[in-house]
Amino acid sequence: MRTAACIVAALVLLLARPAAAQGPAQSRYFLTSDGIRLHYLEAGPRVGHTIVFVPGWTMPAWIWEPQIRAFAQRYHVIAFDPRGQGESDAPASGYEPGRRSQDIAELIGNLTPAPVLLVGWSLGVLDTLAYVRAHGDEMVAGLVLVDNSVGEEPPPPPRAPRRPGPVLPHAIVMHRFVLGMFHHRPSDSYLDRLTEATLHTPESASRALLAYPLPRTYWREAVYSTRRPVLYVVRPGWLSEQAANLARNRPGTQIAVFGDAGHALFVDDAARFNGLLAGFIARNVWP
Repeated sequence: MRTAACIVAALVLLLARPAAAQGPAQSRYFLTSDGIRLHYLEAGPRVGHTIVFVPGWTMPAWIWEPQIRAFAQRYHVIAFDPRGQGESDAPASGYEPGRRSQDIAELIGNLTPAPVLLVGWSLGVLDTLAYVRAHGDEMVAGLVLVDNSVGEEPPPPPRAPRRPGPVLPHAIVMHRFVLGMFHHRPSDSYLDRLTEATLHTPESASRALLAYPLPRTYWREAVYSTRRPVLYVVRPGWLSEQAANLARNRPGTQIAVFGDAGHALFVDDAARFNGLLAGFIARNVWP
């Protein structure tokens, strides 16, 4: 038992380190059943286990760069650009959970005949749970849900009413949103690059993505429907209360609270996040 524990600890330390040079991630595309060309980044060995990273609202696949570098040493790593985001097509429709979950199903179907680890962040949490709700967990090895509600108690606090005033240009709104995602401010060039990427999502689509027409119980039932291992990573506040309730009501759920990071906590504290994810994989997903 002691030897096994030492092996697991060594794997965790290995995967938490910055990756050795692996070459850049490759751009790939596939065509969805409704004729939309979607993009993803691919790195690491194609044989073996696959990790699929799903980004948040308007975010590009490359925001997962710290994870691509770390995990492509050992795993087949995919970072997805959902429709309307990153390098994917931005059609006039399809910005609802049913179609977004179908896109994930078709992505997985193009990748591998074996179950994948799904890592969803922010809106990607809801897209991932919509996939599980619609398609089950046969092709899921585990779920990592990062910093969004899973429909547990307590509900999110009510939004403050919008103050009267001029409507800001969409580009300024997105720049402020991007800046607010980080506790540790990245370089100006990184922020500019990320803001520019968010503007690939049409303004009308960005609004549609913020208005998923489903009750909170939909997401809660989705996460409770699976017996696959679940890691729930959040910041302090009402989400950490949801995390505690999820762990209490769904035994075996692993939770982690990042107190010194912003919404993009896997960028803000990449070393901790990568170590946490590596340990979860080694102990719970693919021992």
